[in-house]
Amino acid sequence: MAHDDPMLVFDRMQVRRQRARAVATLGQADFLFREVGERLADRLLDIRRTFPVALELGARAGALHEGQAGIEYLVRADHVPGHGVQVVADEEILPFGEGSLDLVFAPAGLHTVNDLPGALAQIARALKPDGLFLAAMFGGETLSELRDCLLAAELEIEGGGSPRVSPFAGLQDAAGLLQRAGFALPVADSETITVTYADPFALMRDLRHMGEANAVHLRRRTPTRRATLFRAAELYLERYAGPDGRVPATFQVMTLTGWRPHISQQKALRPGSAKSRLADALGVPEIPAGEKAGR
Repeated sequence: MAHDDPMLVFDRMQVRRQRARAVATLGQADFLFREVGERLADRLLDIRRTFPVALELGARAGALHEGQAGIEYLVRADHVPGHGVQVVADEEILPFGEGSLDLVFAPAGLHTVNDLPGALAQIARALKPDGLFLAAMFGGETLSELRDCLLAAELEIEGGGSPRVSPFAGLQDAAGLLQRAGFALPVADSETITVTYADPFALMRDLRHMGEANAVHLRRRTPTRRATLFRAAELYLERYAGPDGRVPATFQVMTLTGWRPHISQQKALRPGSAKSRLADALGVPEIPAGEKAGR
C-alpha cells in the first residue's frame, strides 16, 4: 500500500509490536483502560436483557466476565495474546461469522484502526439482529497537551515538525461512521478523563507501558533528540503545570452505541403522521407555519 494512501494512518505492525511489548508492563499502567472499561460496563447495567454470546474486542484490561450484565458466554479477543485473551484477531479482519454475536463490547483498540468504517461494518455484520455494539475509543482532544509541546519543541530545536502523537477521530465523525456502517439507533457521546503526573516523562513512560506510543505511519523513524524531549518537557511544565507542579494529561473518551437493525426496534414517525396536535397538548392556540406570534 502506498505511503500516501489516505487510509494508511497507522503502522499496524508497529501497533502490534508496541502492544506485544506492553503485555509485560501493562499492569504498571492499566488504570486508564480499567477505568474506561468499568465506565463502559456500567452502561450495560441499564440494558435489561441477556447476551448469550458476547465478544470483548480489545480485551487488554479484561473489563467483562461471564455472568456480568446478562452475559452468558464471553469471548475475549485482542490484537496480541496475553491477559486472558482467547482469540488473537486484528480489529480490521474479524474472524466471526455473520449473525454470531449478541454483544460486541470494545473498550480499547479501535482508535488505532486504519479502516474504521470497514471495522464497524464487520462488527455490524457479526452481530445478530437486535445485537448491541458498545465501544469506547479515544477522541481528538486526547493528549492535546503533549501534542502541543512536542510539536513546539521540534519546531524550535529541529526547525520542522512531524507526527509525534497518534491522531484521533472526532465525535461527529464517530457518530456518522455508526450510521454509515448500518447501525440502528446510533449514539455517540464523550467525556474527559484528566490524569495528573509528576512530570511529562512519567506520562511518556506510562504510554509505553500501555502500548500506546506513537504508531503513526508517517512518524519520523529516527529516535527523538534528547534536546527536543527535554525542551518539550520544559514547555509542558511552563504551559500546563498546576500550583502543585504536576502536569495534566487529557484523555477524551468517546462512547459509541449502536444496534444491528431489527423489526422490533423503535422507528421515527413519518412527517405528518402524528395523531394529536402539540398545541392541544400544551393548551395553546396553534400558529400556522410562516406566521409569527402576536400578529
